[in-house]
Amino acid sequence: MTTDTKPPAGATGAGRGAAPPPGGAPSPGRLRRLFGPAALFLLPALLFLAVFLAYPAVYSLVRSFFDGPGDQFVGLDNYQRMFTDDRTFTAIRNTGIWVLVAPALVTGLGLILAVLTERIRWATAFRILLFMPMAISLFASGIIFRLVYDENPDRGVVNAAIVTVHDTFRSPSEYPGARPREDGPLAADPALGGYTTADAHTPGEVVALPLVGVRPGDLPEQAAPAALPDGSPDTLQGVVWLDAALGGEVDGIDSGENGMPRITVEALDASGAVAATATTGDDGRFLLADLPEGEYTLHLAGANFAEPFNGLTWLGPSLVTPVIISAWVWIMTGFAITFIAAGLAAIPRDALEAARVDGATEWQVFRKVTVPLLGPLLLVVFVTLVINVLKIFDLVFVIAPGSVQADASVIALQMWQVSFGAGGNQGLGSALVVLLLVLVLPIMYFNIRRFRKERS
Repeated sequence: MTTDTKPPAGATGAGRGAAPPPGGAPSPGRLRRLFGPAALFLLPALLFLAVFLAYPAVYSLVRSFFDGPGDQFVGLDNYQRMFTDDRTFTAIRNTGIWVLVAPALVTGLGLILAVLTERIRWATAFRILLFMPMAISLFASGIIFRLVYDENPDRGVVNAAIVTVHDTFRSPSEYPGARPREDGPLAADPALGGYTTADAHTPGEVVALPLVGVRPGDLPEQAAPAALPDGSPDTLQGVVWLDAALGGEVDGIDSGENGMPRITVEALDASGAVAATATTGDDGRFLLADLPEGEYTLHLAGANFAEPFNGLTWLGPSLVTPVIISAWVWIMTGFAITFIAAGLAAIPRDALEAARVDGATEWQVFRKVTVPLLGPLLLVVFVTLVINVLKIFDLVFVIAPGSVQADASVIALQMWQVSFGAGGNQGLGSALVVLLLVLVLPIMYFNIRRFRKERS
């Protein structure tokens, strides 16, 4: 005997809590049960985005169509003014340089260092050291690099190193700023540089060449009291000394005045060619021998009085943007290394070992196995850095001196200066904000689309 378990007619699906028929829309109560808790947890984030993202974006867009005080509607005048301003073009050009150079440089350095550190014993410690600049605020990092690239070698580390190397191979001048007396025998020589005697001299004469413009205490330690040489009929002799005594003779050597050692003295013939060269001794005396009969002018080479080499003007108009980019690279390279190192750890070692077994060199393994497998991760790092670069502000504001901020300006800095600087125009500043948003949106769209493609 079988039991009939067929439900009564009309009872199918009619029970309380029964599942909806296939393809049917869920009931409102079920929707509340499914999405109510999610909406409750998402509400604070949605409110935060609405207040701090959506509202400012919409307000900036509307504000860009009004004048500076915000009282009068001016339409597209702010946009027209923005694209006819030389400062805006400079900011756009510099932002383009940042986007093209900085992210690619950081991503490349991060990849190279992450691969190299895999082969050293203290890889983790090395990566931590490289990541530490990320813990410093951009403002503090800007102050550090402002000092690092200071033009004065006594403060700027980079110029101090450059000057040290330069002076190792080429000794600096010992008498920068030295010059002849206005009523003395020497005069400036624009053609050759340095100083040349106004009168010609013949062998057998003794020539006194006084100089001023140097403090007695700045003379070399071996400087001895100056004295006129005795003279010789076959040589042209003289003395170069520091004429520093007050109230002394105008054309003579006073007591206590020292010679100026190691000054190069040249004898020039009638055609201006160098006939002989001598170097002054500790007492400033020099001797020009083997001179043919004739008249010669004496020339003190300009190298004797050249200003010392003080390095490069790193924070000048031509180098300030590369300098700021180098500071940003120093800060962000640790970020790239951390992400890329994590990607390297996830690469199957079997693939690398198989390539080596097949005879691939380390360069071929890196180029044809490691980089392709890291491709999606490298793209994530690169796009993140591009977005970071587009809103760079702190480093440019702190590192660039006020006199060259216009040359180093980027869109974010230009927006701040226009909006809140002297005579601030928040309408024009809002137009610059919209420009920056337009530049960022395609990158954000590309990033979101890529994430969705990876998930699918």
